[in-house]
Amino acid sequence: MQPFVFHNPTKIVFGVDTVTKVGKYAAAWGRKALLVYGQGSIKRSGVYAQVTAALRDSGIEWLEHSGVKSNPVLSHVRAGVKMAREQQVDVVVAVGGGSVLDEAKSIAAGALADNDVWDFFTGAARPKQALPLVTVLTLAATGSEMNCGGVVTNEQTKQKFDISAPCLYPKVSILDPQLTCSVPADYTAYSAVDAISHLLEGYFTSREQTPLQDRFVEGLVQTIMESTDQILRRPDDIEARATMMWAASWALNGLSTAGIGAYGFPNHMIEHSLSAMYDIAHGAGLAVVMPGWMSWAAQRDANKFAQFARRVFALNGADDSELAAAGIAALKRWFAASGAPVTLVQAGIAADDIPAIAANATMLAQKWGLRDYSAAVIEEILRRCC
Repeated sequence: MQPFVFHNPTKIVFGVDTVTKVGKYAAAWGRKALLVYGQGSIKRSGVYAQVTAALRDSGIEWLEHSGVKSNPVLSHVRAGVKMAREQQVDVVVAVGGGSVLDEAKSIAAGALADNDVWDFFTGAARPKQALPLVTVLTLAATGSEMNCGGVVTNEQTKQKFDISAPCLYPKVSILDPQLTCSVPADYTAYSAVDAISHLLEGYFTSREQTPLQDRFVEGLVQTIMESTDQILRRPDDIEARATMMWAASWALNGLSTAGIGAYGFPNHMIEHSLSAMYDIAHGAGLAVVMPGWMSWAAQRDANKFAQFARRVFALNGADDSELAAAGIAALKRWFAASGAPVTLVQAGIAADDIPAIAANATMLAQKWGLRDYSAAVIEEILRRCC
């Protein structure tokens, strides 16, 4: 196990009806809030009414920045930054899924910066301070409620890049599983794929022997799959939704990768190009990319993939290569059975576009230091996704 520092300062307030406490927690940071949310689903579900009532009862004035897309875009972030600066808000309150939370983090950083917010995504600058952020999660997937990162797409350059800094941890995140009951079946599947991918990136790319972290990841993957199956069968199963919500937070809050040494995010690197270029749901894109990447990586070293097959799917076999292939096929079948696309064609992307996708992905590969992923390698992986 490698040396590490684990620090996660986000306070989690978990449980049914905890949404009513958002005003109390936001009030600790000021009396004027920027309320960030998406396309209007929180109004249809009644969450908006609950949140604004809680803010009002706590004496908080708020301005609204609505319309966040499922793949948040830079122009909308800049509009939020402009509003936060001009109106001198004290705190950002984000209500939604990972996209809303990611945009809210970007606004929180940009509002106190002298530079353009995109500089934080390109690496030209790094956030040193941010407005305090309080979140109310309505879709469990990205883990953004308990980490300091986020992604935004520059719609002009088709770059989907990330922002990360300790000042971007939410101060408080409200996790009320009841708020996820309105999530449709397709996004339930995409959310599960996203959470699973967060766990498997480090699991498969670390070179260290980490039995504790391996068991932790394998157990969380099984738990996410089981709870997702339960939700798809019974959408009003609050216990299953609670389990999924908490598991998704643990999937990307830094604990599963603590001690595993250097690791990468190659699946996210490739998928970011799919969602930047085609605006498909992030989890849907990952369901396409992951089995293809896994089959490519398993040909180079099948051992960890065989372990995954044995422990997660209870498969048996003496040959690691055959067992790895069987485990990858089992995961791909589960993605498909849950309702996620598992090929580029199913996602509405033509195989002829593969060179353009690979060329786009190399920008992020370079930014993240994934030197083994040339355009030719990414093309090879994508052809396994057809």
